[in-house]
Amino acid sequence: MFKRGIATFTLDYGKCPKWLFERMVKLGREMARVIIAEYGPDEFVKRIADPVWFQALGTVLAFDWNASGLTTILTAALKEAIRGEERDLGVFICGGKGKTSLKTPEQINLFGARAELSQEKINSLEYNSRMAAKVDSSLIQDGFQIYHHSFFFSRSGVWAVVQQGMNEKAVTARRYHWFSDDAKNLVLEPHSGIISDGQHSGLNMTARESENTQKISTELVQGSYNTLMKDLKLLRKYSTPQSEVVSVGNNNQELTKLSLTDLDFKTHPVSIEDFTKSKYLQKILYEVSEIKPKNYEQLLSLKGVGPKTIRALALTAEVIYGAKASYEDPARYSFAHGGKDFVPYPVDRPTYDQTIATMRQLASKMKISYSERNKAIKRLQ
Repeated sequence: MFKRGIATFTLDYGKCPKWLFERMVKLGREMARVIIAEYGPDEFVKRIADPVWFQALGTVLAFDWNASGLTTILTAALKEAIRGEERDLGVFICGGKGKTSLKTPEQINLFGARAELSQEKINSLEYNSRMAAKVDSSLIQDGFQIYHHSFFFSRSGVWAVVQQGMNEKAVTARRYHWFSDDAKNLVLEPHSGIISDGQHSGLNMTARESENTQKISTELVQGSYNTLMKDLKLLRKYSTPQSEVVSVGNNNQELTKLSLTDLDFKTHPVSIEDFTKSKYLQKILYEVSEIKPKNYEQLLSLKGVGPKTIRALALTAEVIYGAKASYEDPARYSFAHGGKDFVPYPVDRPTYDQTIATMRQLASKMKISYSERNKAIKRLQ
């Protein structure tokens, strides 16, 4: 398995042909049955959280390997493939693309009851699903708007998240993978694997380098609302149209000019006035300051806390209190199998070959015609 995970693909428009989707459902049903029979429900969920495995499965089921539609169509095909068999297989798939993603909590509750999970366990699954969506839309501000969220879980409570965001300007899509065993801390490097063919600058509050910024952000709302407003107004007072501000030491005394070029959240440009004049943001900060969250995860989980709130607190923590956040793309340094051009390192052939060999072995056990089985195996090549 891989550490942390994001995949980036070209953004495709249009619909999947009916004949292709029906074929993917048929093959997906057989593949799911084989994987679960061989390894069990928990392992099936774990493999879904592996971005390369997920990609290979989409290829076996006949979708374009490098298209953004692989994520949405493969998830929908698997969901349809096991419909009515969820309890027998021990695997449940919730959510999907667009408005369907909003039904995720309802579906988790429905399937959780069918799996005879305790209400406490169901509530935990629902919370993890909601937080995964919030982390990738608010803590990782990389220019990708989340439009697909699917939640997989087994009867024992093992879960995975596969969600995708789009960057319409760059015409690319990015897929985020989560696995329950890897996401012990939901706000600090929680992803399960990484694949990316592009780099995007932006605020990354999940990076370990941002841990101190998380801490200061939490302390800001644990204190007085009036003090927080004074900090934000101080940034505005000493800012200029050219985005120059004064950096204030921890004692709020010495003022030194500082350019915000490196602090501006590139993919989400902001101005100090956005923070100090927004009545809605002030309302949210007031409510959060009244609640006084115990930690950063609880802060993020609060209703109304989104990208703008996170940016305002991060900027205050960085400029006034010196807690610099990470602006590195979380996909920049980690590739699951390396690159053919030796960037960032040579392809890990044993791992790559093992993925293909295992997938080929499973494909050969599907109860389909010989010709269909051969085509599926050839697609892996």
